[in-house]
Amino acid sequence: MLRDIYVGLVDDSFIGKEIKVAGWIDSIRDHGGVLFIDLRDKEGKLQAVLEESENKELYDIAKHFKEESVIAIEGVVRRRPSGTENPKIKSGNVELLIQRIKLLNASETLPFPIDDNVEISEELRLKYRYLDLRRNIMQKAIKTRSKALKITRDFFDENGFYEIETPFLIKSTPEGARDFLVPSRLHPGKFYALPQSPQLFKQILMISGFDRYFQIARCFRDEDLRSDRQPEFTQIDFEMSFVEEEDVMEISEKLLYKLFLELLGIELKTPFKRMPYKEAMEKYGSDKPDTRFGLELVDLTDIFKNTNFNVFKAAIEQKGIIKAIKINTILSRKEIDNLTEYVKGLGAKGLAWGKIENGEFSSPIAKFLTDQEVKAMLSRLEAKNNEMIFFSADKPKNVYKILGNLRLQLGKMLKLIDHSKFEFLWVVDFPMFEYNEEEGRLEAMHHPFTSPKEEDIEMIINILDKNDKEYIINTCESITARAYDIVLNGVEIGGGSIRIHKPDVQKLVFKLLNISDEEADLKFGFLLEALKYGAPPHGGLAFGFDRLMAMMLGFESIRDVIAFPKTQKGTCLLTGAPDVVPEKQLKELHIKTV
Repeated sequence: MLRDIYVGLVDDSFIGKEIKVAGWIDSIRDHGGVLFIDLRDKEGKLQAVLEESENKELYDIAKHFKEESVIAIEGVVRRRPSGTENPKIKSGNVELLIQRIKLLNASETLPFPIDDNVEISEELRLKYRYLDLRRNIMQKAIKTRSKALKITRDFFDENGFYEIETPFLIKSTPEGARDFLVPSRLHPGKFYALPQSPQLFKQILMISGFDRYFQIARCFRDEDLRSDRQPEFTQIDFEMSFVEEEDVMEISEKLLYKLFLELLGIELKTPFKRMPYKEAMEKYGSDKPDTRFGLELVDLTDIFKNTNFNVFKAAIEQKGIIKAIKINTILSRKEIDNLTEYVKGLGAKGLAWGKIENGEFSSPIAKFLTDQEVKAMLSRLEAKNNEMIFFSADKPKNVYKILGNLRLQLGKMLKLIDHSKFEFLWVVDFPMFEYNEEEGRLEAMHHPFTSPKEEDIEMIINILDKNDKEYIINTCESITARAYDIVLNGVEIGGGSIRIHKPDVQKLVFKLLNISDEEADLKFGFLLEALKYGAPPHGGLAFGFDRLMAMMLGFESIRDVIAFPKTQKGTCLLTGAPDVVPEKQLKELHIKTV
């Protein structure tokens, strides 16, 4: 062995002992006859000292070593001189007096320093990811991730779950995003897909009688990327038989409680708040509301039902709504202009606003409103002096998108968000379906295997019987799914549902989604067949593990908690993937590129 112990674990108990250590040179300082080398490994740092008077030959060699070179040292541990201790590290009271030193591998000059406090472009960090990962902040992130996985596995084991791996090479059954396809050499013209989630297999495991399954699942989606998305990501995935919503939510809360307590020393208050989807949309304009601050949306539609203001009038005539947000400050014209440009980027034509100063309401739209409308509006908003109001009038979907995002923007701008808080929320009672106006059909809000509430199955049958477009549009959102999302500080960190376990109900849902019997059999025939043979009621949830880790550790991007992430364009700057492959490989797979 090149070492007896990790350098970061050497403490007062080693004083007087001769030890061997190895690691990277974190820093090297020549103080004129005394050489100080801070040696670093995964457990921390240790100061090593080489005195020229003790070994000039070794001193002359070692003083030319470069930072981040790999060395091995043998020496005797001694107490540091009084006043030179470093209480920030475990080895801060001791140092290693070097007797022998060996250069194991010299480092070239680094493209950037291994320092948490130096600004480094993400492109450079990802290109030299092995150097970036040496930084303390990244070491801590990846170690915490590893510990979180162990806590998770222990938790599920203690609660009677089996860890079962599901396949990576599966049949393509798109669930919203595009699949990554894998050509089959042995079956020319046919493809596997990489799983977007283990959804169908975990349902089949419940039918198989395993009762409680979990998996640290790798998932793949060929979609446009953002800071919280990657083409390959990790889920904490679990499924349970003979359960209802509360059972799944309770086990989820217990896991989060354990993770936050053991990793951060934070004791979460459970059970978490529950909020119906309808309330979340109406109050916050989002199905994943950040409830750490107010600025709730207020409905003004009824106040302006007889208005002569054309913008509001047109919205109401097209079955739209009028909502507003009130803030307790007056913004500058430049700030208002910036917010206007922001909402235009979300699809708004502009941003209507007003302010109350000296007891009077003034606004670019004030001349179009009656005194009675203004009075009723200010009363409902409980508006006072030196406050501002922002309006949106459009179809509900657009109003929620614009004001929901504007609310978040104002929360950041006005510093209303307490970033020290972890605020959990369950959003429940989602609509089962949503209407896609562009394609003129219904879509599953979560996925087509989510169970509707028992009392709403009759409504599905009625929709199928009537086959009337207007009736479908007006009725579809009244069908409630047995789905639940868990939200942390305005970010969805997990979602799940009670699944359909009866084949006749599954066929009804497929039919309503315009999935023919032939298409259903082609894509999901194996599941429909399995449901015929005694499928138990079952449900589960999947946590976005990367997203959860990023939030727990205070990172804005999930790339900071993944060892080797892709860029926002889906490329790996470290290896150069994706890349071209030799023609021979393509020929073996019966593939031509065009």
